[in-house]
Amino acid sequence: MTSKPIFVATHPRACSTAFERVFMTRYDTLQCVHEPFGDAYYFGPERLAERYENDAKARKESGYEESTYKTIFDRIARENSEGKRAFIKDMAQYWIPPAGKPATIAPSLSNYRRGVGTDTTQLSPVTTRNERPGPPYPYDTQGEPNNPTVIPTDLLATYHFTFLIRHPKFSIPSYYRCTIPPLDKMTGFYNFRPDEAGYEELRRLFDYLRSEGQIGPKFAGQKQHDSNEQTNGHTGGVEICVIDADDLLDNPSGMVEAFCKTTGIEWDPDMLVWDTEKDQGIAKEAFEKWKGFHEDALDSDRLRARTHKKEPKSDEQLFAEWKEKYGEEGAKQIRDTVAANVEHYEYLKQFAIKL
Repeated sequence: MTSKPIFVATHPRACSTAFERVFMTRYDTLQCVHEPFGDAYYFGPERLAERYENDAKARKESGYEESTYKTIFDRIARENSEGKRAFIKDMAQYWIPPAGKPATIAPSLSNYRRGVGTDTTQLSPVTTRNERPGPPYPYDTQGEPNNPTVIPTDLLATYHFTFLIRHPKFSIPSYYRCTIPPLDKMTGFYNFRPDEAGYEELRRLFDYLRSEGQIGPKFAGQKQHDSNEQTNGHTGGVEICVIDADDLLDNPSGMVEAFCKTTGIEWDPDMLVWDTEKDQGIAKEAFEKWKGFHEDALDSDRLRARTHKKEPKSDEQLFAEWKEKYGEEGAKQIRDTVAANVEHYEYLKQFAIKL
């Protein structure tokens, strides 16, 4: 069993913040780091996203205009060295250039070398500001063979990766809602972008880590091994761990216990309850920077099992619901984005923990 920092890689609106709240209750042994890489992805000098590219004012007002991938890894290194194990939950897409663009290593991490481990504070500073006009990507750096991310493979290898997914027919409408009135004024996301769905990037990260032997060959919660023939024949003892949000909501205690077992966290049923003033204070501080996205998780006091499983609905029923809530054009955008991501979800779903 590894004691590496735990990284829960996910996509937007996967019930991941409710899942994270479970582990926030273990503040005695875990240090939760909430969605840190969006700072660099959206706002910093190494930004990959297009959302704020033409809005320098928003980037400056975010407070993250100087955030690089290295400064975020530095923060995690400090959190992980204070006697607690770091637990990071974030979007895989924040490491991967959008629209299928080839990846090269983030300039701030271009001098990373094996042996540094998670402590990126050891690295000497690298100039990340590019004086040329326009977006900072593509960078003036080299990529690594098959690596879809801007993070060096050797740095990825210092983390224990797990994955959380949710069917796009649930996540996409939820994300759409965060980008229109009235929530858009809270989130600062004033338009829906299908390229922020995050499924393809999550799949690419999963496949890369699997091909490198950084996850597998064993499956969490199962006895059989991964039959992936591309694996390089080595493993860090990290089982393939994929959790589906609907399975989590149907059986919180069983799924969280299985996750704890595969990651080496001590399971305690009390983790599913966060009804103290201290619990609420920790969550409120952590969720402050992504206002509007986490209100449901912030207002909750526990992770309850659903009393009834969701009844399946036809595509026609779902479209009618979306049309009623978001209008014809909104419903079409949601429908098309869901359709574009079902394949990636179903691919990852085949690896999900089954109890």
